[in-house]
Amino acid sequence: MKISRFLQITITAMILFTIIITFILLIKPSWYPQSPIKVGVLFSQTGEFAGSDRLLIDATILAIEEINAQGGLLQRKIDIVLADGRSSDEVFAKEANRLIKKEKVSVIFGCLTSSCRKRVKEVVEHENHLLMYPVAYEGLEQSPNIIYLGDAPNQQFIPAIKWAIDHLGKRFYLVGSDYIWPHIANEIIKTEIANLGGQVVGEDYILLGDNKMQPIIQHILATKPQVILHTLVASSNKFFFEALHQAGISSQKIPVLTFAIGEGQVQEFNIKYIAGNYAAWSYFESINDPENIAFVKRFKKRFGQDRVTTDPMASVYMGVKLWAQAVLDAGTDDVLAVRNTILRQSLHSPSGPVYIDPYNQHTWRIVRIGQFLENGQIKEVWRSAKPIPPEPYPPFKSKAEWQNLLQQLYEKWGQQWGNYQKTNQPS
Repeated sequence: MKISRFLQITITAMILFTIIITFILLIKPSWYPQSPIKVGVLFSQTGEFAGSDRLLIDATILAIEEINAQGGLLQRKIDIVLADGRSSDEVFAKEANRLIKKEKVSVIFGCLTSSCRKRVKEVVEHENHLLMYPVAYEGLEQSPNIIYLGDAPNQQFIPAIKWAIDHLGKRFYLVGSDYIWPHIANEIIKTEIANLGGQVVGEDYILLGDNKMQPIIQHILATKPQVILHTLVASSNKFFFEALHQAGISSQKIPVLTFAIGEGQVQEFNIKYIAGNYAAWSYFESINDPENIAFVKRFKKRFGQDRVTTDPMASVYMGVKLWAQAVLDAGTDDVLAVRNTILRQSLHSPSGPVYIDPYNQHTWRIVRIGQFLENGQIKEVWRSAKPIPPEPYPPFKSKAEWQNLLQQLYEKWGQQWGNYQKTNQPS
């Protein structure tokens, strides 16, 4: 039987088509558009922490846009999968799980509070994934699945207390929000104060979002400290600094040294209430370094000239760049491969030179103390001579003793990482 010429042409065309498709799928030449690299960005867009978290989202977006503008990574575009933690530890954990399992992200940049980080830690460890955490924190943690980009205790609390005793006074009052970060921070702070011959005259905690400050103010007036050490977060800060002002407690009378407020947070209340007080961070927007000047300029061009940059923003920005270097080093965005190559990364960031410590996965950072100006900026008044190596577990206690303290607080709060009773929210 003769095969018609039409049928011969059809069969030949099908064979050629099959060969071409096979070549494209198996060989994937450089001109073939490859699938994007998906990254999770997990911060709060709603709820108590939305204001602070929005700053971190924008800094992450800027870093990724800059990488994409230069051709992406491995000839692939980076796609952002944005998730809303809704200021809830439980939601953060669920969203982290969704980003990993459903969205198939290669990394998660996320978490502001230590309580949400601890819940996400459970997820990334269970899934053997990677979280880039950008905020200074209380320490007492080390996970192979987390890169800790912010300050460890010996890079923030400990040098700040030494500076305060040398320059401000020896009588301290401690005020913080009632969850894991302020409690552990103050345990470390109290030990350092005692070691340096200082005295803690008062210690109080406020429910997240609470606006009732008069008992705290009365306690401050009664105990007459020389310095207030501040670990309050979110909306409570507005009411706290207003109450200090109304009580006549100025920065000249009793200065506040904060570990929680930067240039971004002071935009949320009257700046004159905080002018003259002090902050301990690794980064200020005012740092006179070419890398930082360029970073600030790019950020303001992208998001508005009235916007400011903060320590956690600089940290998440450098975290994206460190992760990108690790992807290029590994030649893949595979999570396990990147977790290995990221341990040898370093760069000159907006805050200065940073190095990822390969032993504890924290970063070497320059430490700074600054004073708030009337325009909301922070002027550096002291800095470490070089980057300080991170020590997540202060030597005051053994690791077992620190872990026991964490467990006691967790059980005290009903298997949670904070006191989440219903608060009296402002109307």
